[in-house]
Amino acid sequence: MDCKTIRVVRSGEGFATLVLNRPDKLNTLSNELRREFVAAVASLQADPAVRVLVLTGAGRAFSAGMDLDEWGATDELAAGAYDNDPVRAIRAFSGPVIGAINGLAMTGGLEIALSCDLLVASTQARFADTHAHVGLLPGWGGSVRMARAIGLNRAKELALTGRYLGADEALAWGLVNHVVAPEALMAKAEEIAGQMAAAVPETLTAYKRLLDDGASLPMDEALALERRLSIENNAGADREAINARVAAMVARRKKPK
Repeated sequence: MDCKTIRVVRSGEGFATLVLNRPDKLNTLSNELRREFVAAVASLQADPAVRVLVLTGAGRAFSAGMDLDEWGATDELAAGAYDNDPVRAIRAFSGPVIGAINGLAMTGGLEIALSCDLLVASTQARFADTHAHVGLLPGWGGSVRMARAIGLNRAKELALTGRYLGADEALAWGLVNHVVAPEALMAKAEEIAGQMAAAVPETLTAYKRLLDDGASLPMDEALALERRLSIENNAGADREAINARVAAMVARRKKPK
C-alpha cells in the first residue's frame, strides 16, 4: 500500500508492525491517517502470513488523539470521528494486537491503546484522557475498556482529572503488561509477537476469541462456553500433529538466544 501517514513492516515471522507516521503532528488521528489505518489493518487481516499485529507510533508520541486542526475545517460530525473508526478496525483483526507505546497516548490515542490485547510501554510513555476537559465524550469504546482494564474508580480518576499517568504507574494499575527502556521497546514487543505467531494459527485466533467472549459473560456461562468449544476443538485433534508441535515447541525453547 502507498500510504502517507502510516507505515507497515512485515517481519516474515508471522507478525507485522503498523506505525502511525505523523511524528511532526504527534501522530494525531487525521481523517487521512484513519482512512489509511483502516485499510491497512483490513489488508493485514486478509493476509494469512500475518497472524499478530504490533502497533506503535513514530517519533516521541504514540498518538495525541484527534487532529484538532480538522475540527474547524470540516462540516462532518465530530470532524468525521465516527467514520474510519481505528478501534473498530483493530477489534476486527482476528489475531492478537500488541500496542508498543513509545510516548504520549492521549484521548483518542488512549482509546486505540485500550483496544489492543496487551501493551508494552516505554519508560517515556504517558497516558491521558482529556475528553472531559475539552467538552467531549469518547466514542470508540474508551470509557468501557478503561473501566474494565483498571477498575471503575481509577478510570474515573483518569477520565475526570485529565492528568497524565506515567509508565510505572500504568504498570501498577494494570493498564500495561511491561515497561522497558525506550531502546528495548520494539524488541520486547516483537519478542512477544514472535512467541504468539508460533502458535497454531487457527488456535491462536480461537483462543483470543474465547478469552474475549468469556470475559463478557457471567462465570457459569463462560465456563459452559469454554467446555463446549473445547469439546468441538479437541475431539478432532490429531495425536501425531500434537506430538510434532510439542517437539517443535521444546526445540524452540532450548534454542540459545
